[in-house]
Parts: sequence; structure tokens; C-alpha cells
Amino acid sequence: MNEHDHDHSHDHDDHEHEHSHGHGHHHGGRLAAWWHRLTHAVVPHSHDSRAKIDPALESSRDGLRALWISLIGLGITALAQAVIVVLSGSVALLGDTLHNVADALTAVPLGIAFLLGRRAATRAYTYGYGRAEDLAGILIVLVIAGSAVAAAWTAVDRLLRPAEVTHLPWVATAGLVGFIGNELVARYRIGVGRRIGSAALIADGLHARTDGYTSLAVLAAAGGVALGWRWADPVIGLVIAVAITFVLKDAAREVYRRLMDAVDPAVVDQAETTLRAVDGVRDVAAVRLRWIGHRLHAEAELVVDANLSLVAAHEIAADAEHQLTHAVPRLTTATVHTDPDSHPGAHHHTDLSHQRRQSL
Repeated sequence: MNEHDHDHSHDHDDHEHEHSHGHGHHHGGRLAAWWHRLTHAVVPHSHDSRAKIDPALESSRDGLRALWISLIGLGITALAQAVIVVLSGSVALLGDTLHNVADALTAVPLGIAFLLGRRAATRAYTYGYGRAEDLAGILIVLVIAGSAVAAAWTAVDRLLRPAEVTHLPWVATAGLVGFIGNELVARYRIGVGRRIGSAALIADGLHARTDGYTSLAVLAAAGGVALGWRWADPVIGLVIAVAITFVLKDAAREVYRRLMDAVDPAVVDQAETTLRAVDGVRDVAAVRLRWIGHRLHAEAELVVDANLSLVAAHEIAADAEHQLTHAVPRLTTATVHTDPDSHPGAHHHTDLSHQRRQSL
């Protein structure tokens, strides 16, 4: 049996073509059907339906919407806090405000990444531009690290050079406003990020959630100063800096896993189970999944009957791809390869290549 590889990019018309090629006698007789099936097997083609493309584009729109809405929300929150920082001189509130500003600004590169990810693949970028999200994720991690350093530096400076903090009720109010604003934004970003599969957006949501907790710490700082503990404000500022490092760790882990092509093992199990259930598949030699932005791509090696024709093997692979893209969430493309059950595996490929070249 000839070995067979094919890649699927989910075009609607070709998807209809997939469902019709097994019934060629409806289109001009058996000879026409035979020719149609043979050319369908050997010519590169697509099985992607618009049902997969449209949700992929819609997920980018959802991500952009989440970014701009949260940008406006955090911008208003940070502006209100900045006014109170100028009036009160609170270092704890300054650290929280800096963190909010940094969090709001991360929406810009991430938004650009979402827009780039919607561009079509090219000869140079054959997988498209989805990885721009991962680059934006790196930038987000760097911004989080920078805000931690800035908060710590300012707090240490205030410990060495104490200054009076005024307008304590306003400081406390600003801290409460910061918590509410950040928690709302965090829930929104993380929810959308998980739904569309964007690690960068999840990292940005985690960033906002920590901002909310640090805003609550500002309340503690205002209370301490009200009790006469002048050191409470800079000490809470240091606590905020430490808290930021924890979210830095979580965000860095999210982005690192995505850069290293890590996926949830349960998704791999689901893909294997789906492929093994396809009629004609005797074994699943390998399944590989990788994220390209917030979309998944799969590669699978299937073992089939060695006596099958090229067309029959192709039909099994096409069916496997079709079932896979419907069973695995956010999977938009798949490449499926078939091996004969007599000699499955990459070692067999090497032997075949050597034998073929020796016979030429």
C-alpha cells in the first residue's frame, strides 16, 4: 500500500467535496467517479469547513473586545488613583497605580498580536502569525517584572526617606476602587482567555487579579498610617512588590508552556480516543498537538490495513481528520499520515527510502 500524507485547512467547498467523493456515480457514471476519487486522493486538497474558520476569527474578535473594554476600565481606575497619589503622597497607592497603568498598557501589544494572528499564512510564515500572541505574552511578563521593581524601589526609598501621607480616606477609597476595577477586568480577561485558548490573555488576566489584591493592601497601608505607623505605607509597598512577583511566576509559567508547545495531556488523550474510534484505524502510532496563537494544530500517524488501496487509505485519513477537528476544541487544522500495519513507524520510512533509491 502506498503511504499517504495530507494536510487539511477546512475550506467549506472542499468539505462538501469530501462528503460527495464517495458517491461519484451521481455525477456522471462509474468511470467519472473512479477518476474523481483517484484525483481527489493524489491532489492536495482541503477539508476545512467554514464552521471552523468562523469561530477562529470570532475568537480573535472576542479577544480584541476583551482587551479594549478592560483597557478603558483600567485606564479610568488608574487615572482616579493617580490623582489621589498626587494629593496624598502614598507610596503604597503609587505602587498600585503603577501596576494598574502597566496592566492597562499591556492591552496594546496584545491587541496588535490578535490583529496579526488574523492574517493569512504566507510562503515565509507558513503557519500564519498566531505566534505573535506568545511574543506579546513575553512582553506582558517583562512589564509585570518592571512594575515589581518600580514598586519595590519606591518603597525602599520611602523607608530611607520617610514622608507624610495625607488624605487617608481618599487613599482607602482609591484602594477599594482599584480592587473592584481590577477584579472585574481579571474575571473578564481570564474567562475570555480560557474560552478562546489564549495563554497571553490569561496571563494578562492574572496580572489584573494581582492588581486587585494589591489594591486591598493599600487599605491596610491607610489604616496603619491612621494609627500613627508611618512605616506602614512603605512596608505595604514592599508587600505589594512581593505579591507582584507571585503573579509574575504564574504568568511566566503560562507563557513558557505555550512557547514550549505544551498542551493539556487530557486533550491528547481525547484526540487519541477519537482517532482509535474511526472505522479502519487499527492503531494510532503518534499524536502531536501544538498551539499557534489560540488555535490548535494536530499531526497524527495512523496504522491501517496494508492491503488497502491509496484511495481507501485516504478516505480513512480524511474521516479521521474530520472527526478529530470536531472532537477537539479549538483545533482548526490537522495533518494525518497513514502507515501499513505490516511495517508501521518512521524506521520503515527510512528503509523504504533506501530501497527505492537503490532500485533507481
